Amino acid sequence: MKIVVSDFVEGAQTAEGVVVIIDVFRAFSVACYCLAQAPQQIIAVGAIEQALELKSARPETLLIGEREGKKLPGFDFGNSPTELASEALQGKYIAHTTHAGTQGLVNAKKAKMVLTGALVNAKATAEYIRSLRPEVVTLVRMGWKAEENTEEDDVCAQYLKSLLLGEPCVPEDIKSQLLASPCAARFLDPEQPWNPESDLHLCLDIDRFDFPVEAITRQDGTVELRRVT
Repeated sequence: MKIVVSDFVEGAQTAEGVVVIIDVFRAFSVACYCLAQAPQQIIAVGAIEQALELKSARPETLLIGEREGKKLPGFDFGNSPTELASEALQGKYIAHTTHAGTQGLVNAKKAKMVLTGALVNAKATAEYIRSLRPEVVTLVRMGWKAEENTEEDDVCAQYLKSLLLGEPCVPEDIKSQLLASPCAARFLDPEQPWNPESDLHLCLDIDRFDFPVEAITRQDGTVELRRVT
C-alpha cells in the first residue's frame, strides 16, 4: 500500500486511489455526529449558493455552514458538533458547506473512492481502507481555510497512516498533545463564542464512532455523505 500525504484543494484535485479528505476542526467531526443520528440525507457542497438552492428545492432542509468559523447568515446551524450532537436529526435532510473540508470533497475528482477524515472515526476509517486492499491511499489535510496547515489535521493524517501500516499509536497521547497545542486556543477564547470549548472535546473524542463516512459525488456536482455499514 502506497500512502501519499497532500494538502488543501490542490492536493484534493490531484489525489488518486482511496482518498481521505481530513478536517478535524470541525467539518468531518460534525458529519459523524450528524450521521450517528440517522438523517435521511447529508449533502456537502462547496458554494453557499448551492446550499441555499437545496433549501429552496426542499424547504425542510437544514443548513449547516460556516466561513471564518462563524455560522452563515440564514443557516440553521454553524459547523459545530456541540450544536448538532443533541439535535433530533433522524430522517432530516441536511446541506453542509465549510471553508475547508467540503471544498476538498467536491474537488477530489480523480479519486477511486473518497472518505472523510476525522479523529472521531479514524480507526473505523483505517480498518475499512485496509479491508479494501488499495494500491494507493491519499490523505489530504485541508487545514485552516484550505490555506494553512493545522496541527490537528497533520496529527490525524499521521494517526491514519500509522493505523494503515499497523504501527503502534496511542490515542490518549494524541488527545493530550492537541489539548495542549496552539490549535486548541480558539476554543478556549471567550471572545470567540462561535468556537465553544465543548467543540474541542467532541472533536477530540478519538474513535468514538465505529463507522467510516463515504463521500459520493452526485450528477449535479454536490456530494452525498453516507455512513458505511
